[in-house]
Amino acid sequence: MFDTRNDLSAGTRTKIIELLNARLADAIDLGAQTKHAHWNVKGPNFIALHELFDKVAEVVEDQVDTIAERVTALGGTARGTLASVVRSTTLKPYPEDIAEGLQHVDALSAAVAAFGAKVRAAINGAAELGDADTSDLFTGVSRDIDKYLWFLEAHLHAKR
Repeated sequence: MFDTRNDLSAGTRTKIIELLNARLADAIDLGAQTKHAHWNVKGPNFIALHELFDKVAEVVEDQVDTIAERVTALGGTARGTLASVVRSTTLKPYPEDIAEGLQHVDALSAAVAAFGAKVRAAINGAAELGDADTSDLFTGVSRDIDKYLWFLEAHLHAKR
């Protein structure tokens, strides 16, 4: 860990960095899954879903950057290589054999929801470690993820 004048103890920073890097891996994976859906969606709602998936990918990319920068601000190393992400992600693999729009909406909303659950747990984990700033960071991520989960699931509810 790198030296910093941040007043969180080294032990707390180490635990927070581990928590942040775990969610960083998931966020990078989610971003890749979202771009996969964006590139491969087909069907009558193509353009709407193509653009929605791209917007989700943009938001996730912003979250990736925010999470990674918090890691480095605390003196850690952001673990963002593909090899690190493959080793660390907790998200299920995205199905690569689907094409139809609602299949992608279903798969992507499952990934977004899983990420959202992990982020909500991280809010509490950071708070329990005494890092209100990281807890707040995760709260912002959670708010964005919930918003885009709603956007995605609206397509699924329309068919009921």
